[in-house]
Amino acid sequence: MQLTLVRHGEAAPPVNGVDSKRPLTQCGHLQAQQAANFLKEIVQPDVFVVSTLLRAQETLAHIQTYFPNISVLVCDKIKPDDDAKLAIEWLSQLPFERIVVVCHMNVVAHIAEQLTHEHFNPFALAEARIYEQTVIANGLSTQDKAFIPTV
Repeated sequence: MQLTLVRHGEAAPPVNGVDSKRPLTQCGHLQAQQAANFLKEIVQPDVFVVSTLLRAQETLAHIQTYFPNISVLVCDKIKPDDDAKLAIEWLSQLPFERIVVVCHMNVVAHIAEQLTHEHFNPFALAEARIYEQTVIANGLSTQDKAFIPTV
């Protein structure tokens, strides 16, 4: 089973304190495109899982250009301050072998930390990490590949 975790690209600051509608900046779009270019050669997703927040959805849109027929599940358990344990429980119930998740710091790094039992390691903007495991559960994942955009 393959689980790919992707953090969104650089986003604009909140407008009037509204975090959920922050779009990607021009740099964020370039970062997301670089991540998509990396992933197109490495993954063959069965499903995409994306946060409800705009910046994650815009990042996923770049990846989707290479996988136009793959279904998308919108998940409200992978926002910045969400509980990684609940996110892992939700992901573990999905009936797919190859899942690509696009979400946010801090939850994405906490998910990775729990899955691998390695120390907390923050994700760079639009960073993608690919994990292998038999099932999605604490301590059972091994990081296989990673990519950090250069812009």
